[in-house]
Amino acid sequence: MFDVYRNGARDLLVLKLGSPIPAVYSAKKWRKSRRRILKVSDEIKSAVQREGYYVRSLRPTKGLLIEVG
Repeated sequence: MFDVYRNGARDLLVLKLGSPIPAVYSAKKWRKSRRRILKVSDEIKSAVQREGYYVRSLRPTKGLLIEVG
């Protein structure tokens, strides 16, 4: 199982269940998701196994934005 955290800058942090937040990311205020996460994608699972965590920005990129008007 995995713990999922979000912060005010719309970043996502995935850790193994019960793992502490890495020192690199401890300065930011993270909010833990209340849901239990049983399954994640293979990309996230391999990153957590390899590095101990997975971080991704949830902000849309400029290339995906569509101007209206």
